[in-house]
Amino acid sequence: MKKFSLLAAVALVLGLSVNAQVRERTTNFKVNIISPAVRTGSFFFEQKISATTTGQLGVFYTGYSFDNLKLRGYGITPEFRYYASPNKGAMDGFYVAPFLRYQDYTLTEDGNEGKFTSFGGGLLIGNQWMLKGGLNIDLFIGPSLTTGTVKIKSGTDNFDLPFGIQGFGIRSGLTVGFAF
Repeated sequence: MKKFSLLAAVALVLGLSVNAQVRERTTNFKVNIISPAVRTGSFFFEQKISATTTGQLGVFYTGYSFDNLKLRGYGITPEFRYYASPNKGAMDGFYVAPFLRYQDYTLTEDGNEGKFTSFGGGLLIGNQWMLKGGLNIDLFIGPSLTTGTVKIKSGTDNFDLPFGIQGFGIRSGLTVGFAF
C-alpha cells in the first residue's frame, strides 16, 4: 500500500508539473519598439480566439514632424490574425493579418491649421516568436491603403502629407511583449 501511495503521489506531482509547463497563454500585451523613432507610442492587445486565430487591437499616439508639417493625433487598428502553424497554436509562428485603421490628426504647417481624419486597411504578414516565460517578439510588414479628408481650420488647404498617411503605404513594426 505504501508503494502504491508513493507511486500515486509521484504521478500526481509529475502530472501537475507537466500541466504547469504547458500552460496556455491566451492574452498578449505588446509595444512597438520602432515607433519612438517617429515620435509615436504604439501599443497592442492580442487575444486568442481559436487554436489558430487571434484578434488584436492596436492604438497609437503621435507627435511626428515631417519637414514643416506637424502631426498630432491618434489611431486605432483592429486586426484579425490567422496563424499558419496549428502545432504551435495561436500567437506563435507565421501569420497573415487583415487590418483596418482609423486615424485622427491635427495638422500644422507654415501657419496653416487643419484636421485630418482617415479610414483604411491592409494586409500584413509576420512572425511572432514566443520565448520563455511569455516574453515574445513580433515582426510584421504589409501594404495599406488609406483615404481621408482634411478640414481646414485656418490658412490654405495645401498640406503636404507624407507617404503612408494618405493613399498607399507600408505598415511595419517590431514589437516586444508579454503573454499571459
